[in-house]
Amino acid sequence: MIAVNLHIRGGRLIDPANGIDAHLDLYLKHGRVFAVGEKPDGFRIDKTISARGKIVCPGLIDLGVHLREPGEEHKGTICSEAEAAARGGITTLICMPNTDPVIDTPAVWELIRRRAKACGNARVLAIGALTKDLTGKQLAEMGALKQAGCVAVSNARKRMANTLVTRHALEYARTFDLPVILCSEDPHLKDDGCVHEGSIATRLGLPGIPSAAETVAVARDLALTEHTDSRSHFHTLSTGRAIEMIRQARRGGARLSADVAIHQLFLLDTDVDGFNADCHVDPPFRTQTDRDILRQAVADGDIEVICSDHQPHEEDAKTAPFPLTAPGISGLETLLPLCLKLVEDGILDLPTAIARLTHGPAQALGLPLGRLDAGHSADICIFDPDHIWTLHPAELHSSGKNTPFCNWEFRGKVTHTLFEGRITWNSES
Repeated sequence: MIAVNLHIRGGRLIDPANGIDAHLDLYLKHGRVFAVGEKPDGFRIDKTISARGKIVCPGLIDLGVHLREPGEEHKGTICSEAEAAARGGITTLICMPNTDPVIDTPAVWELIRRRAKACGNARVLAIGALTKDLTGKQLAEMGALKQAGCVAVSNARKRMANTLVTRHALEYARTFDLPVILCSEDPHLKDDGCVHEGSIATRLGLPGIPSAAETVAVARDLALTEHTDSRSHFHTLSTGRAIEMIRQARRGGARLSADVAIHQLFLLDTDVDGFNADCHVDPPFRTQTDRDILRQAVADGDIEVICSDHQPHEEDAKTAPFPLTAPGISGLETLLPLCLKLVEDGILDLPTAIARLTHGPAQALGLPLGRLDAGHSADICIFDPDHIWTLHPAELHSSGKNTPFCNWEFRGKVTHTLFEGRITWNSES
């Protein structure tokens, strides 16, 4: 569909990047925001979208999704997950490098970019590999990856050979001003654990992952971040102690940002009871104290980004004995609804929730996205904040139906998603 001149009328426009929260109209032209508020003289309207009673905000940016293609198309394809993203109001997907082959050369990223462009439902940006084939030993050609368009580098949750390699990787990334996405976890302390180390793990007889597996690694990575003056982004934090260390490092002037997966703000280690494989995630669900500290950190801005940590799986991946099941949740279509539940529960106000999904990730990676001032890409999410619905996994558009939020009731549903001025999802058509 070709972008036409659009008028989005009568909605409550929330644009945290520009401090806007008011009933204002939007005018779009050639796939970009043309004007906010009053209709410009001579502007020809081809189509009008009524947003009366709805929220209009920048399209959501999901930092750190697992698209599965290339290599694991049986779990999901770029097109299937981009379509699911559009239904969830997400217009930018930032994919992790752990595809097969790994995104450690411009050629692999070019393959993904072309397939994403052919699908056309969302912008796909890549996090390149920190080390070749994510083996944690030899540094990837970060300069070539940046020149090809990668917006950051990461070793995902793959083990680094040693601390010296990590230091060199951070130093090398700094020379190209590339943010490093750190999934801080000590592999020795994690060992073969699959749930939080605590009373639930003991009662179920499951190997546990202690909080120290994260906090020890965060402490190390913070020290290296400060030493190398690199741009570090701490991805999918799960413990309260890690947040305390992040706060302290910020006071010392470290260049860093952080995110949390939305499911960590709701579920606890107790939800694993009954060996619910849909609650097998990495990092694992922690205690209520951890969850409450994470929630407060999001509200205070110590965590600037909320992501879905989207990991779609085929049904068989979740049907083995719990320790052998694949970790991860299919989260694209529940990212916004869960954030709206935080608003409903009084944890966040609506502008802050939207900021954590738009301006926050854009700022963390230095992207000119997540805002609706004139001249910027017309990536827009429109949702009805009063629409009540129940999640049924079979109705998820993602190839992965693996969600622990089955039969949860949500308030708030996306009605329109626009990517570069084109309507990619319209629930009312």
